[in-house]
Amino acid sequence: MIRKKNSKFLKDSQKIRILIGGGAGYIGSALVPVLLDHGYEVTVIDLLWFGNHLPKEVKVLQKELFDCTAQDMKGYDQFIFLAGLSNDPMAEYNPAKNFISNGALPAYLAFEAKKAGIKKYIYASSCSIYGYTVNELYDENAPATCSYPYGISKLQGERGVFQMCDETFSCIALRQGTICGYSPRMRFDLIINTMFKTAMTEGKIIINNPSIWRPIYDIKDAVSAYLRAIQADLSISGVFNVTTGNYTIGQVGDFVKQELEELTGEKIKLEIKNIQDLRNYKVTFEYARTILGFTPQGSIRGIVHDLFSNKESFGDFTDISYYNTLVFKQQIP
Repeated sequence: MIRKKNSKFLKDSQKIRILIGGGAGYIGSALVPVLLDHGYEVTVIDLLWFGNHLPKEVKVLQKELFDCTAQDMKGYDQFIFLAGLSNDPMAEYNPAKNFISNGALPAYLAFEAKKAGIKKYIYASSCSIYGYTVNELYDENAPATCSYPYGISKLQGERGVFQMCDETFSCIALRQGTICGYSPRMRFDLIINTMFKTAMTEGKIIINNPSIWRPIYDIKDAVSAYLRAIQADLSISGVFNVTTGNYTIGQVGDFVKQELEELTGEKIKLEIKNIQDLRNYKVTFEYARTILGFTPQGSIRGIVHDLFSNKESFGDFTDISYYNTLVFKQQIP
């Protein structure tokens, strides 16, 4: 008589275990619930500067990532790096902390992860590394010309991680566009989210420079990109641009205005300025589509609709927890 294998044991033994550094932030709070829905076992390591908006069943270790060693990573299959400083204002407020958190920390954790036997390391990089481009659509082989602390440090983080890459340790860097949209750990210091906030509170949208380009990235598409990276064969390593689409800031403002006027029935003003910005870039994501199967589904209007649908949960738009730089200044005076 052949005995059937215990189905519960079989199911649990096949689960991929994922450790996420910085997983309680804006991206992680949207990503983790989706990972749970897909059957992954998730643990988050985070200092919880922005609180904990994760599902209650998720194991959360409140710990400095520089204090983590291979021992903390034993038994996990994949590591996702979502930590570090998240934008130019934070980097410019404290360049030293920026280079440590975005340049050194990803490399250190990749070093420890490989020692622990982790097979795949996914790094949250940024299209900011491209700096200023003139009417060119950049792919992953384009020159990284950014001369500002944030973009430089993200590129350093990439290079440090890929020093560990070999046939036993897959490394995937997702060069992300400007992420926007609703997350349980909300931010209002991102372009569309900021336009939404000022439209709702002041009845206007401020556009600092309508001519510059940005690759706009719906947070739902960001979650999809991480899923594709997790599910990619272990033989795949590399750098991938990921975004929803390329738009001028003027285009973004027009789309946000149109959608909110339809949703609210109120007239929204546009306040156009011409403030110089030396960051101007647009990217192609065909490589991620071809290799990872990344197919963005989002849109600017969809982002705005999601924000509007969740407006009752926001409360006081001036709460500093919605603004990464303000929280950072409290933690690192």
